[in-house]
Amino acid sequence: MQKNSLDSYQYRISMEVAASSSSSQQQQQHQQQQPIPKPSPPPPDRDFLLHLEAFLSRRDGVDKLLKISRYTAKLLLATNSSSQALTPRLRSFESSVGLSRKAFRLGKFVQDLNSLRSSPRSDLLLSLLAYGGEGLYYFLDQLLWLSKTGLLPPSPTTKLYSKISAWAELLGYVGSVSLKIKDLQRIRSELSDSSNSKNDDDDAIIRRRKLKEKMAMKRLSIVQDLADGAMALADVRDGKGPMTGPTLMASAGLLSALISAHKNWNSC
Repeated sequence: MQKNSLDSYQYRISMEVAASSSSSQQQQQHQQQQPIPKPSPPPPDRDFLLHLEAFLSRRDGVDKLLKISRYTAKLLLATNSSSQALTPRLRSFESSVGLSRKAFRLGKFVQDLNSLRSSPRSDLLLSLLAYGGEGLYYFLDQLLWLSKTGLLPPSPTTKLYSKISAWAELLGYVGSVSLKIKDLQRIRSELSDSSNSKNDDDDAIIRRRKLKEKMAMKRLSIVQDLADGAMALADVRDGKGPMTGPTLMASAGLLSALISAHKNWNSC
């Protein structure tokens, strides 16, 4: 009796094992036969007018269009590409746009203060140089704007404010370029580690593509800061000395404006 029970128990166990093995094989075959999912297609391009509306709704977007207009006018004046009748109108247009840009940057120094507060301690010195210098430049630029609009009376300190503002802007670009070079080295290291890994799934490919795009944008930002820094250096030197010609400075300003407009367009 006990032997029959034991035989029955062993038979039942063997049948369960066989059924489990058969089910596992079927699952493996199903997984092998299941097609590999294709990566999702890229999102459709945004409607141009909606994108333009989002771009123009930003203060930086309008400011960069004004910057492009101003330095285009400066370049035309520097290269004598305009007629004698158009030259005075271009000068008036360039001066008015420059004053309008100062109005659009009203209160922008607060952005630099917040960036400085959120900076990591490891980059505190460079962050103080970058955001502190730029913030001081924007703050003094407001005083210069109030003076040019006539709200503040003319004062001998106006020229001093202008000189301090130029130095603060130059130091800000030195710190900004230094920070971005460090960021570029970090991105390049991450991209190298990702490329050396044997992981070639969709997530890894997408991550590498994003790192390459980020590295390209960071390089453009460095070029932009170098162009703006060259103009700030010319302001510090009162436009005297080599590499301070009006054509070169207008070209640097236009290059910076185009890069900045491109970055703002992609980010909105």
